[in-house]
Amino acid sequence: MSPPTGISVEPVDYATALPELRLVREAVFIREQGVPAEIELDALDPECRHVLARDADGRPIGTGRLTPSRRIGRMAVLADWRGRGVGDALLAALIEEARRLGWHELSLHAQASAIEFYARNGFLPEGARFVEAGIEHLTMRRRLDAANPVDTREGARAAMLGVIASAGRSVFVYSRSLDPGVLDVPEVVAAFRRFATHRGEVHVLLHDPAAAQRAVAPLIGLSQRLPSAFAFRAVEEPGDREYPAAFAVNDRDGWYYRPLGHRFDGDTRIDGGARARQLRYEFEPFWERARPVTEFRALGI
Repeated sequence: MSPPTGISVEPVDYATALPELRLVREAVFIREQGVPAEIELDALDPECRHVLARDADGRPIGTGRLTPSRRIGRMAVLADWRGRGVGDALLAALIEEARRLGWHELSLHAQASAIEFYARNGFLPEGARFVEAGIEHLTMRRRLDAANPVDTREGARAAMLGVIASAGRSVFVYSRSLDPGVLDVPEVVAAFRRFATHRGEVHVLLHDPAAAQRAVAPLIGLSQRLPSAFAFRAVEEPGDREYPAAFAVNDRDGWYYRPLGHRFDGDTRIDGGARARQLRYEFEPFWERARPVTEFRALGI
């Protein structure tokens, strides 16, 4: 991901850039979040690889580091710059540096408030939440050169966020009945809303539209408010209905595939172009043979 206009993000020499790194990290971690200085400024710092974001005038606005244990840490963006793509650019720079080093996997301890941010960038949750420096965290992990296994509902939600966030103009979903527990959770519905309101298009194939209707699936209501962005079709051909899998794929390289459509477990990747092309190729003939779900347009919610 390219940095926002006027912003630079680059690896820096720790000793040379230390004053700039501290300016950002002390503002965010020590003064804003109340992390003790002796915890934030640790002995590991000189052994890490650091990246620094600067504004158009060369002032430091964001930081991040890679530890020798192949973990991302100390991701921080000054308050005035949040929500402007600086965090995404920092994370992209760290991932690129890890790839340059030949690393195959990265992990991190995400603050609870940042879990969705990392999920959008292809990281999946692992284990239970824990408290670190007085703040709730969750371990997250991403393979850089292979698909990432999904084996929990939380992982399924994160995988969907990654597919939606990495899309260009289109997302294609093959589902049994709008996947309760994944496609109806607030963060996923909100991600679809953001995508749709920015001229994105969502095509959804269903086996059981009636079940989604009975469950008052939130995506149905969202599609009624944004009818030009959503299209639903029902799989009715007997041979097509024997297809056991379910998946979501976008028009770029993101996908989440489940061999058994009634389960969450499968695998996902936001930069797997060959598999994404294959899944789009599978989706197309199903879509052409399916019938439009006109009953969703008439449903009053």
